[in-house]
Amino acid sequence: MNKLKTIITLLAAIVFKSASAQLPPVFAGAHLKDVQKEETVRRYLSPVRILWQSTKDAASINNAERLLKPGDGQANLSGKDLCILRNSNKVKAGILLDFGRELHGGLQLVTDQSRGGKPVRVRIRFGESASEAMSNIDTVKGATNDHAMRDFEIALPWLGKLEVGNTGFRFVRIDLLDDNAELKLKEARAIFVFRDIPYLGSFKSSDTLLNKIWMTGAYTVHLNMQDYLWDGIKRDRLVWVGDMHPETSTIAAVFGNSNVVPKSLDLARDITPLPEYMNGMISYSMWWVLIHHDWYMHNGNLNYLKQQQTYLIALLNQYIKQIDANNSEDLKNGQRFLDWPSSTDAKAIHAGLQGMLAMTLTAGADLATVLHDPVTAAKCKAAVARLKKNVPDPGKSKQAAALLSLSGLMPPARANAVLSDRGVHNYSTFFGYYMLLAKAKAGDYKGAIDAIRDYWGPMLTLGATTFWEDFDIDWLSNASRIDELVPDGKKDIHGDYGAFCYKGFRHSLSHGWASGPTPWLTQYVLGVNVMAPGCKVLKIEPHLGDLKFVEGTFPTPLGIVKIKNTRLASGKVNIAVQAPKGIAIIKVN
Repeated sequence: MNKLKTIITLLAAIVFKSASAQLPPVFAGAHLKDVQKEETVRRYLSPVRILWQSTKDAASINNAERLLKPGDGQANLSGKDLCILRNSNKVKAGILLDFGRELHGGLQLVTDQSRGGKPVRVRIRFGESASEAMSNIDTVKGATNDHAMRDFEIALPWLGKLEVGNTGFRFVRIDLLDDNAELKLKEARAIFVFRDIPYLGSFKSSDTLLNKIWMTGAYTVHLNMQDYLWDGIKRDRLVWVGDMHPETSTIAAVFGNSNVVPKSLDLARDITPLPEYMNGMISYSMWWVLIHHDWYMHNGNLNYLKQQQTYLIALLNQYIKQIDANNSEDLKNGQRFLDWPSSTDAKAIHAGLQGMLAMTLTAGADLATVLHDPVTAAKCKAAVARLKKNVPDPGKSKQAAALLSLSGLMPPARANAVLSDRGVHNYSTFFGYYMLLAKAKAGDYKGAIDAIRDYWGPMLTLGATTFWEDFDIDWLSNASRIDELVPDGKKDIHGDYGAFCYKGFRHSLSHGWASGPTPWLTQYVLGVNVMAPGCKVLKIEPHLGDLKFVEGTFPTPLGIVKIKNTRLASGKVNIAVQAPKGIAIIKVN
């Protein structure tokens, strides 16, 4: 009996160990359901520069450069090489730290001994821009603590360590609060929280700006791959299904298969019983269908797709029933929404939803066929045929024109005329991806490449290390960089602009829906087109525009594909591909 008990105990320990990331033996009696393993890691980064000090007086701020040195996170009794902040009755000490690029996480502060062994009060302000970190929460420029606390007061321990904050930031301002107070700081390090995953996809061309744009889009999405796939690491830290489509396209091109995608898709499904729409928006349940189609094509996971069948088929039938006698979408009981910049244009929204419904039902027909449901597939195809009989006028809306083109309702050349009007004016960071896709469908690859340079490029010029929730090319006039304090006479690109729900500093400067150039460059410039589920057939069809070469990699379930496309003296492009066994390659020059 004792031997049997020992065996059972050992087996339980093995199961518990694998499920709980090697918790200490004292937890052996815990319930497994109470244990959750984090999917992210933490790394500690020292700031790269001190951007601002409240005073140059060494009596108030001394040895601030010490904070730029590497740390070990451990307080000690040496009392040497410390940053010391002192307040008098009149002079207050404060510093602004720059960590060099956008991060997700918090701040670790390591302290020395304090007067009387008492805690020392400080104010901490995180900012995605230098000016946001210097701002106050008020009604002037929209600074908030929404979704993530970024402005608060805390007490630091005597000879200890405190970790605080969970937000998106690049800059941190630290202010000593009380009169006649003193703070001795050994370290002030960023706590960088992220998924420790490799960048399997890559992109390198003869244009360094395009290369940087590709990587910035990839990094933006990487930051938002937390326990779930968020849209923004400072604000909108939620699973917004529509916003996910550019993100999941980026993930497929850069990271390959990641459990954050099905985990987030399933969360949206499970909290949205039909006939409700995901996130309360009519179009967002459509994006759920489109993401599943693209994700299945990339990963070929039929078992996972089958798990969606009951919900998917019911959702498709729900949409089909909302086409009226005039073959027009008549979608109700949810917010009619494409993106924020188009949200006040009811005609554009109708035109966009007409096109998007056709896209959704086309994808739905494909998925129903895979799931051996010919009845639903036929119903979807018949509904798309009806929708094509009624093509609304997109007006000047680039969002609506893009969707009408991608759905096959509008000739690509006609849509491209709308998209090309005034260049990248009236682009948006979310729907910019679909504008690029529609330009490609019209064969305007050079125009799309130029749009990427002209729209996403200026964000980098302004100091961005991640792409923003929105951007308007008209903001550029006399604008300051986000990594400097706003000079007199300049416009604050962060605090002075924005609209709708992202006015001023509430504006997110790390928003995954803005990553569209990354998958677009992989698909149309590097030339990778997935033609069969699981990437078992890839068509390599590069469009170099004015580039001399492009090379890169593409992750598939069967391994990494390597591609190099080189323009020859004749003007033709030489395509060189190395692919794992099991992948058929079709080259189109």
